Amino acid sequence: MRTVLVTGSAGFIGYHLSQLLLEEGFGVVGYDGMTDYYDVRIKQRRHQMLLQHPHFSCTEGMLEDFDTLHALVLAEKPDVIVHLAAQAGVRYSLENPRAYIDANLVGTFNVMECARELSVDHLLMASTSSVYGANTEMPFHEGQKVDTPLTLYAATKKANEAMAHSYAHLWNLPTTMFRFFTVYGPWGRPDMALFKFTRGILEGTPIDIYNDGEMYRDFTYVADLVRGIRLLIDTAPVRPESPEDIAEGDSLSPAAPFRVVNIGNGDKVRLMDFITAIEAECGREAVKNFMPMQMGDVPATWADASLLKSLTGYAPQTPFHEGVAKFVAWYREYYRI
Repeated sequence: MRTVLVTGSAGFIGYHLSQLLLEEGFGVVGYDGMTDYYDVRIKQRRHQMLLQHPHFSCTEGMLEDFDTLHALVLAEKPDVIVHLAAQAGVRYSLENPRAYIDANLVGTFNVMECARELSVDHLLMASTSSVYGANTEMPFHEGQKVDTPLTLYAATKKANEAMAHSYAHLWNLPTTMFRFFTVYGPWGRPDMALFKFTRGILEGTPIDIYNDGEMYRDFTYVADLVRGIRLLIDTAPVRPESPEDIAEGDSLSPAAPFRVVNIGNGDKVRLMDFITAIEAECGREAVKNFMPMQMGDVPATWADASLLKSLTGYAPQTPFHEGVAKFVAWYREYYRI
């Protein structure tokens, strides 16, 4: 049985990925700091469900705590590491920037050190569509420069990509970075828009809509996202012998076994259409509070996911109205509404 270490296993994406890996016969070792950035009870419940599977175990610890993370890696000797744990949230980076330095820079360095020492078969790490920053050419593709991050969160993720490339080059460590695009679905984070909108609509309280609603996002359903990660596990990059060996459209580095891959639905959805879908599932209209653009936000995201398709044969495809319906059903059940 192959073993995968999943950092952030009690998180939104980490929970869904761990569940999928367990279903497919992997052993999963979870690692999560259980921070109080949002309701810890949701994180605890996710871990409780995973712990019902005999091939899941977990350790509670911060990414910055190298000794705890290192001891776990040495004890479990995972074949693959999927590094999802991070200080998330674009807007929170304006309030508490140090948390991003500690978790996303120091913590990611600790994960890479463990991967290097163990010489894992494949290190996969989460990046974000936020690294595209001020880019305006859409859809975003992996070959674009990402030199204009608009928040510290995005800057730390861009730094993670650069750090990972150096380790892949120096230690021949197969590494894949994946850039997520607005992930949503059941067991989502309470700080994310879908969660806030659903709660506000059901409670009859106003929802804040930025840039007067003129926002577009590439909404990616969480089950599609983790299926993409699962398939990328089996697609470890190999250092090319020469640049001519790199296929057109591939982001494979000419100097390392390193690749960046977008995981998105490949569809630009207007925010107001997304809200309309939530209203339809909730059976009531939202009380809308239109506001100007927030600092660090971008008006649109849109993924070119063709590289994921060429590497794995898979592309996310859940229509946003179907994903919204599944989330609202989960929300009603979880909160007994």
